[in-house]
Amino acid sequence: MVGVAHHRCREDEWISKCQWRLSFSRAEIVLLNSWMPIQQIVYHTLRFFVKNERLTDSAANNSVAGTLSNYHIKTLMLWACELKSRSWWTDDLNLVRICVELLHTLAVWLTDARCQHYFIYNCNLFDRLEVLCSTRVTVDKLRSISRAWFCQWCIDNYIHECAQRCSTSVSSLLRDCLSSSTPHDGLHRVVSLQKAVEEIVKWRHDMSLKLNSLCLSTVRRYIMNIVRRYSLTLRSCLCWLDHLARSDHFIRLYFAAIVFLHIAHKTTQSTLTDEMLHVLVATCLQLNDVSLRRCLNVRHGSALSLSQAAVLMNVVANNSRSTVQLIEIEIELSKAYLYRALRYKDSNSDSVYCLANVYLAVLYYTTEQYQTAIDHCTLVTRLQDHSQCSSSVVQGKLLPRIDYQVDSVLGLAVFYQYIRAAALNRDQESRHLNVFTTELFAHYFHIKLLSLIKCRQLPLVSVSDDIRRYKNCLCNSREITVIDVIVFGCANRAEYPSNDRLLANDRSENSSLIRGQLDTYGLVELLQQSAVEHLTSSRELEAEYSGCLRHHAVTTDYSALYAYKCGQFQLCLQLSVQNARTLIGAKDQKLCPILELSLFPELLQLMDDDIVSLTGVAMLVKALHRSDDVDFQVSQLSLSLYLMTRCQIKLRHSVTSMATTLHYIRLAHSQRFNSKHVYDIHTHLLKFTEQKILTYMAERRGR
Repeated sequence: MVGVAHHRCREDEWISKCQWRLSFSRAEIVLLNSWMPIQQIVYHTLRFFVKNERLTDSAANNSVAGTLSNYHIKTLMLWACELKSRSWWTDDLNLVRICVELLHTLAVWLTDARCQHYFIYNCNLFDRLEVLCSTRVTVDKLRSISRAWFCQWCIDNYIHECAQRCSTSVSSLLRDCLSSSTPHDGLHRVVSLQKAVEEIVKWRHDMSLKLNSLCLSTVRRYIMNIVRRYSLTLRSCLCWLDHLARSDHFIRLYFAAIVFLHIAHKTTQSTLTDEMLHVLVATCLQLNDVSLRRCLNVRHGSALSLSQAAVLMNVVANNSRSTVQLIEIEIELSKAYLYRALRYKDSNSDSVYCLANVYLAVLYYTTEQYQTAIDHCTLVTRLQDHSQCSSSVVQGKLLPRIDYQVDSVLGLAVFYQYIRAAALNRDQESRHLNVFTTELFAHYFHIKLLSLIKCRQLPLVSVSDDIRRYKNCLCNSREITVIDVIVFGCANRAEYPSNDRLLANDRSENSSLIRGQLDTYGLVELLQQSAVEHLTSSRELEAEYSGCLRHHAVTTDYSALYAYKCGQFQLCLQLSVQNARTLIGAKDQKLCPILELSLFPELLQLMDDDIVSLTGVAMLVKALHRSDDVDFQVSQLSLSLYLMTRCQIKLRHSVTSMATTLHYIRLAHSQRFNSKHVYDIHTHLLKFTEQKILTYMAERRGR
């Protein structure tokens, strides 16, 4: 519904503000997107024709002399696409023929004063009877259109206008074609016209690629600068995600990568704050409206932090993410929320303490940190007062695949509850489905973990003592579930090494030995790794979108950079050699701006000390010249050659191999930036790399 009054009621002051009109724009967009390319081209041509011939100007001004509008052309096309067979459009593919026939159909509609609405059966779009007296001129004009006339009209008004926007060589080519007076003028003119149109299409395609690339480069720079200068809050991050949800996927990937790098950079400088934790969760989960309200409310209270951790654990357990790195990040964020829950004052007075420690044990088990998982289980099993655990349960859907027995028990419990409800003619008691009692699960999981490791610290106790405590806990529990009973039976019947060879250390002071917060070093590494993966995927999609793949775009530059940072010199060398050869062989690198990397602080954490120092010198020069609007960028080619050189030096390559790299560097010296808003580090990095090679070669020859 749109607030538009009927044309006969617009003079009335009150009615003109209160009437509404049915709008079918959403459905029209779906239909237009389903059209064949020829149908979309015809629609565009007809709209251009009626606008250029001023058949819609008066209608646009709401004058009584108005005859046609763009909506009449859209209705004409909607009916034609439905009533005309596919062969009518494709067998004799002639744009002029199709347009002329449809314009004649429009003339018939005007003569009969009947234009049936496409969606409403009894609605006539030509219902303005006072206008019919002025339609005769329009009808005569439409009926008089012939194929030859329309073809000449397209050349004079459409192709000629397109040529005027092209380069001088293209426009002059068309002008010479139209003014040709050579022998066999007709055939020569047709051939020349075809060549001119091909040049227009080529120029338009190249300009489209360049404009797309420049636009995307601007978007990347904008995202980067806003995140870097103003940091991110949860509300601003959610606002970003809401707007980017309607953009291309590679832009969303790029934003997520920048967020990961930004928080990794901030965490290494200080610590992981609660606000940064919320931002990471919002970015990883791509929150919807429901999650938005929940996340905005997760500000205070251990129960809310525990609830947010459960949301993340559910994502991890269902394995709904496509990348391993993102799953590992979500695991670390779940740990952070659980530690956050334990830091609140109310965590020691309710069931949060037990449940948070059990979930932490599960997460550390997932990351194969078994001893830490045992410590968290022990914090629950050795409590003197278990009353605080009675009101909490461990959700089976949040658990990873622990073993075959637990998976089978969870399935049997659901089946048992279904049979029980059917036999007693009752509704299923959902609160008893797929859950463990917290303390009993801690006992079982503790024993499970002991079977995975051999502890060597003293003092030592027998695992049979843990089985005995597990049994006593089951017998003394006020309320147990079916799952608790079956799982205990599995643990009690399990075979353990004789003579108590499987031993566990008794860490009675676990609470003082376990870290009170998340180890952020591992999280920073995961954020950097996931950011590189997102940046690489974004480059691949962006190159495909902008057409840069046809121009030898490189999409593995971030992967090579991260491989060097991690000490994987052979992999880095392989990627860098491939990138350098591709870029040197490219004929036109100016067409694709993704061939540069912006050197902002978040990305510098992936660089080595030499590039960081070079960027620092450039910033000093910028400060001296007071050039605040200049960005620092390095070309993919110079970075690839630099990484090649460093890896070859690390791997002690021969002088001959270094001479080849030196030859590449001298070929690359001719490629420079031309933008006044970009500080050119390309040449400086090449000179620095060249000096590295010469020094290395001199040392090798001296030996």
